[in-house]
Amino acid sequence: MIRTIRRASGLCLVLLAALLVNAARVQVVQSGRLDDNPANRRGAIARYAEPRGNILVEGAPVTGSRDTRQQLRFERTYVDGPVYAPVTGFASQTYGTSLVEHAEDAALSGADPLLATFPLWNDLSRDRLAGGDVVTTVKRSVQEAAFRGLAGRRGAVAAVEPASGRILALVSSPSYDPGVLSGTGREAKRAWTELNAAPTQPMLNRAIRQTYPPGSAFKIVTAAAALDAGVVRDVDAPTDTPEPYVLPGTRTRLPDAAEGCGGASLAYAIQWSCNSVLANVGAKVGLPGMVEAVAAFGFNDRGLAIPSTVAPSNFDVRMSVDQLALSSIGQFNTTATPLQMALVAAAVANGGTLKEPYLVDRVVTRGGRTLSQHHQRPYRQAMYPSTARQLQRLMVRVVEDGTGANAAIRGARVGGKTGTAQHGLGNSGTPYAWFISWAQADDAVQPAVAVAVVVEGTEGAEPGDAAETVRREVSGNGDAAPIARAVMEAAMAG
Repeated sequence: MIRTIRRASGLCLVLLAALLVNAARVQVVQSGRLDDNPANRRGAIARYAEPRGNILVEGAPVTGSRDTRQQLRFERTYVDGPVYAPVTGFASQTYGTSLVEHAEDAALSGADPLLATFPLWNDLSRDRLAGGDVVTTVKRSVQEAAFRGLAGRRGAVAAVEPASGRILALVSSPSYDPGVLSGTGREAKRAWTELNAAPTQPMLNRAIRQTYPPGSAFKIVTAAAALDAGVVRDVDAPTDTPEPYVLPGTRTRLPDAAEGCGGASLAYAIQWSCNSVLANVGAKVGLPGMVEAVAAFGFNDRGLAIPSTVAPSNFDVRMSVDQLALSSIGQFNTTATPLQMALVAAAVANGGTLKEPYLVDRVVTRGGRTLSQHHQRPYRQAMYPSTARQLQRLMVRVVEDGTGANAAIRGARVGGKTGTAQHGLGNSGTPYAWFISWAQADDAVQPAVAVAVVVEGTEGAEPGDAAETVRREVSGNGDAAPIARAVMEAAMAG
């Protein structure tokens, strides 16, 4: 009997040890795989058990949370969703997160351990922390002015404070309400399908994720390269540009829309947007010089994040001389995001020093304790200060007596550059209207804002119809400059 009890006790000890080993295997070895199992909803339930932290614009939330009293309890809501969607992105219980909602998800969702008052407290308590708030650099009046200016047309606006790199506005149009994607029901799924199928691509963030041929707006970069390299020493002196200008190594003539471009000075060429002069100058700078110059403005940078990732703007590093000439006037394969072109204007306005652009100023707990703070830092030295001073003067001339007159603001010094970018097979597409600019109030010590506006125009024009008339009349001064003026006025209004 005693032997039987001993054997039974031994068997129980073996079973207990096996149970402990299996429990340790499940909780330690397999825990990660079980947590990631789609059938495990405990993580999702915990994630949405508390309201999400808010994204703030000038101290006021543009996001919120709604108590659904369902298993996934709190859904994301948005204030003026279409206006701020290019900043916030969406936070969906079905489709995840995007833009700032994605980049700062750990803080907003309460998963960031820095939110705990005491170190390791949440690891011991297993409680999910209250989500923190994200304070953006966006200025409400500037954002709204850009949104109203585009008025639903396809295009984008980016506005930056030159001296700091603070992003004051990011607008993409047409936009959408991210709140329709927040839940898990049929409405969210239907909205996702419709938004992704829409030909206008409302969920595409054109300000930072879409690149366009910059056209003549890129001539500021080429002018900076020529002045820094010494290819042009006197902006008011005539150049040796022939008329007509034939692309090097070809028989192709490069047309000019303006009169008097043959042999014109760099100043005249910027003022009236002469293709031939800037193409000639870019070819003389040479490919290595132009590649170095564009990199100094941020082109070809694949690591830029604000904190949302920014699509790289492109300038080819291998080209023939004729292709380089076209690239120097923003054609061929040269493409840029609106944010990149705002940085071009900002570099000129800030004396040649380009500050790193940023959209999130700081992250704070719900109680107001700062978790992280962005520190302003240089991004690139785009050009010599002397070059920037000369380009400031030339850009002011564009607005005061040139192709950008619609951007003029009483009581302010405004510099600008128009662009009408051709695209499509045989340049048959409706041109993109560009305007890049900066503005400084007469009583201010430095420029308040640098802006880039692109308007895509009307697609699908056929010869002889109304759309074809629109295609011919699209211009940076007519379509984009008035929007830039409204944005600059809002930025200087304080």
